[in-house]
Amino acid sequence: MSPHSGSGPGEITPDGCAVEFYDLLPPMGEAEIVHAALPAGASVLELGCGTGRILRPLAGLGHPVLGVDESPAMLERLAGLPAVQGRIESLRLGRVFDAVLLASTLINTDPVRRRAFLETCREHVAPHGTVVVQRAAPDWFGRVEPATYEHDGIRRVVRQVHRDGPRVDVVIDYHVGERTWTHAFSRHPVDEEELTEDLASVRLRLGRWLTADRTWFTATA
Repeated sequence: MSPHSGSGPGEITPDGCAVEFYDLLPPMGEAEIVHAALPAGASVLELGCGTGRILRPLAGLGHPVLGVDESPAMLERLAGLPAVQGRIESLRLGRVFDAVLLASTLINTDPVRRRAFLETCREHVAPHGTVVVQRAAPDWFGRVEPATYEHDGIRRVVRQVHRDGPRVDVVIDYHVGERTWTHAFSRHPVDEEELTEDLASVRLRLGRWLTADRTWFTATA
């Protein structure tokens, strides 16, 4: 199975994500991290919102929200929250938000696409607004190996790990009851120097780290 592909019950998105599986995932504290970094009631645009696992709690915390995803099947699970179907890199809504959220380690893509994602963030954040980003833990790229984890009734089996220069290709099986989904994907590391350069290329600057492991951070215009 090549990178960015998937299989299993229900619809699979172009990047290999299983809609039914993502709809089962519980919130993992992401909304609280984002909420703590923003003023009360700040409007939030989430790029790559999926089924709304982060967006729904943010709405519950009092934020006007808008979700964007390229998968109509993902957006159908948003429980009535406003949404736009589209690709992140080509999105141009013609309006700005107090905050733009790029979570789910989407920034850990290839450098060209990463800068396109950040350009979209810059395009849609208000002049004094905040971009909030989640990246993969820097040490994950060196330590990820085949293994099995179980949490919240979900068994994750990291079946294959292949390193190609700095890029890591991973195949994971997700088991929930009798159902199994497989997702193959690639992740590219981005260190602080490269991150600073990429942000500067789209007229953003690194703000502050939101978590001790430096996986969540802010950027400002």
